[in-house]
Amino acid sequence: MPSSTGPAGRPVVVSVGGSILLTGKDDLGYLRQLAELLGRVGRAGPLVITTGGGRTAREYIDLGRGLGLTDVELDELGIDVTRLHARLLAGALGLPTPTHPPTTVREAVEALRHGSPVVLGGTEPGHTTDGVAALVAARLRAARLVNATSVDGIYDSDPRTHPEARRIDRQSWPEFLRFVRSAATGEPGQTFLFDRLGAETLSRASIPLRVVDGRNLVNFERACLGQPFDGSEVGG
Repeated sequence: MPSSTGPAGRPVVVSVGGSILLTGKDDLGYLRQLAELLGRVGRAGPLVITTGGGRTAREYIDLGRGLGLTDVELDELGIDVTRLHARLLAGALGLPTPTHPPTTVREAVEALRHGSPVVLGGTEPGHTTDGVAALVAARLRAARLVNATSVDGIYDSDPRTHPEARRIDRQSWPEFLRFVRSAATGEPGQTFLFDRLGAETLSRASIPLRVVDGRNLVNFERACLGQPFDGSEVGG
């Protein structure tokens, strides 16, 4: 179980995967509880949250690909979905979270000066919301980035399809970068644990990455607050 990292008071960034936002299993109840959790964390210290597109974004991207849209246009479809998810979560959080989420890293950093938490979706083609979260974290010199996803950590293979997969509780940045570079191609709609831009950005900035099951809310909150948690940590 990784231990607490980062001094108190520094910003925290959370990347909430689309794979846990809309699953078809009590999404309304989950979003309400998630907003309560993030509201508490955001009151404890500066917090920025990015929201992914998940299955909904992939469905639009698949349709667009069938219609002959370019990769840039496909990325833009996905970004629109992530911004809808950001609107949902921002609405659930209420003030002082901006009702209309920022659309750039710079706007998100500026919005944090006026209140916490801040929620945003994607920003531009070629950048996943994991990458956006990492860019925000680097700009803010964040204490940590928490990646809330549909698995409970980093595995040497996909645990959803490989029962023998082994969880890796701690990794160095060079080890994790090798893993990410072998898995992520940058193709629109691709599913992967964490994207290459995000990993490389966090590595250069020496910001720890925590990976947790985003539907285990008690553990998710511990990871956000820098407390001991059940999951994986890179660079901590």
